[in-house]
Amino acid sequence: MGIDFKTFSLVAPHVINARKPLMIRGRHGVGKSEVVYQIAGQLGLPVVERRAACMTEGDLLGMPSPEMVEVNGELASVFRPFGWFIRACTEAVVLFLDEVDRAVQEVRQGLFELNDSRKLAGWTLHPDTVVIAAVNGGDHGSQYQVNELDPAELDRYTVFDIEPSVEDWLDWGADNVCEVVWDFINQNRAHLEHTSDYEPNKVYPSRRSWKRLNDCLANGDLFSESADQTVFFTLSQAFVGLEAAVSFLDFWKTYDRQVTWEQVINEGQVEKTEKWDINQHAALCEKIEASGALNTPLSTVQLDNLAAYFQMLPAEIAMKLWSIVGNNVGDHKENIIGLHSRVKEVLVRMLGGDG
Repeated sequence: MGIDFKTFSLVAPHVINARKPLMIRGRHGVGKSEVVYQIAGQLGLPVVERRAACMTEGDLLGMPSPEMVEVNGELASVFRPFGWFIRACTEAVVLFLDEVDRAVQEVRQGLFELNDSRKLAGWTLHPDTVVIAAVNGGDHGSQYQVNELDPAELDRYTVFDIEPSVEDWLDWGADNVCEVVWDFINQNRAHLEHTSDYEPNKVYPSRRSWKRLNDCLANGDLFSESADQTVFFTLSQAFVGLEAAVSFLDFWKTYDRQVTWEQVINEGQVEKTEKWDINQHAALCEKIEASGALNTPLSTVQLDNLAAYFQMLPAEIAMKLWSIVGNNVGDHKENIIGLHSRVKEVLVRMLGGDG
């Protein structure tokens, strides 16, 4: 059973603080590498990344040193590691071993000593160096050209199977993709990634491919109203596949007619949402939360508008909005108190009271 990144962020530090190697296992494009770099940033450490699939046994051992050493009166040669490993031994880094299950057996066997004893060929890792590996195997291994890791290999790691939630991506995407991409995924969650079997040679969306498409469109100013629709669609199809590209194009063409959270909360244009279904209301509530507007006290006008919107919502979504406001009080309670004073009668009815 996999865990989402929110859960991973709670448990992984206990492994890292004990300086035990951990392995992140999951489908391609879900953000395994991204989270390694996030961990490194939190620790204040640089990342030394090695693609195990591109390594040979010699990459682990290094090269024979031209300088000889004396052992019991006899001269002997020694191996001199390559720069990446010397760095991991002489300074604190996050040593990121990617694609370990695509590596040749000799490399995987060589990692035994590294993960067991934190040393290799006589060189010992820096006491604060953290070892993290990433693989595609596990439950999804049949979809990839990877090697099976035997029990002895897996026993050298603390293995976390990652099945990230859509909310994981939306939380990350709020600061890393353009609003139109974020809104599309928020309202069309099935298009975020493909989770069943893959047909050969067919392009499918992934969390990574949406980020790459976002960067390409933003760099080319292709989110603007004047952008060529053919170019927009062709690029989208190349990154995320036909089905997702068709839906994304339709969404983008009507994006300027969508209702924003600012129109509802700041301008009070609640009537624009009168004909919405539950999914559209749920998406707007999530936009309000993601905007960060609730992290500071709302003005009297904003609270009035929020209350007006709350009172027209279906009960299920109204309670969702209530929870969102309550979960974002931070160091202030003005928003939840102000909303409660304006909608308390509606709340009583929703909760089955007498009013």
